[in-house]
Amino acid sequence: MSDVSLNEKLVLECRGLHRTFSEGPADVTVLKGINFSVAAGEQVAIIGSSGSGKSTLLHLLGGLDEPTSGSVKVDGIDINSLKQAERGQLRNRSLGFVYQFHHLLPEFSAQENVAMPLLIRREDSTYAMQQAEEILNRVGLSHRLEHKPGELSGGERQRAALARAMVTKPQCILADEPTGNLDRRMAESVYSLMLQMNEENGTAFVIVTHDQNLAERMNRICTLDDGVLKEV
Repeated sequence: MSDVSLNEKLVLECRGLHRTFSEGPADVTVLKGINFSVAAGEQVAIIGSSGSGKSTLLHLLGGLDEPTSGSVKVDGIDINSLKQAERGQLRNRSLGFVYQFHHLLPEFSAQENVAMPLLIRREDSTYAMQQAEEILNRVGLSHRLEHKPGELSGGERQRAALARAMVTKPQCILADEPTGNLDRRMAESVYSLMLQMNEENGTAFVIVTHDQNLAERMNRICTLDDGVLKEV
């Protein structure tokens, strides 16, 4: 597959990425030597059938899993060469994550949930809460700051999850079916927010999706089929 221009800053890169899982006596290779790069500010959709390994690829790109072989670089740093604490710091600094299920902490308010990545990096709590309030305002949740996830609608929870991913101003957001549980109207709202934040902050997005409408709005579309990633 084609790569980004050599004169562009790469925020994410993998080379020769393989991932094999053991299933009983057999080994199943899900990813077969993937080469992939994302430049600053790019929007990339990854599509493919269920079970094709899209989520596995996203987990490897985010340093949440380790490849069987190959390398992943985040902001030029080989993430798998780092100790666990250092890897977490790199993820916190450079990456944001949005999932199909919001993964908000049920005992905390929307504002506290969004502030959490800043608190984890030991930012001042007043600053963290101010930043969380600001970004929740931007995603249309200024009236929901004190509400816990159970008091929010599905669309509101997903917008809060997007706000949490954006609050650290990461270089790249990895999103796994971010609108999979939303109706068309709510999905459109989340799409628009992602595109707005891409334009305003230069944040790159890598989005795994079954939604052809969302995929076609990205700069690039890649398909994952039989462990091989190809540019459309």
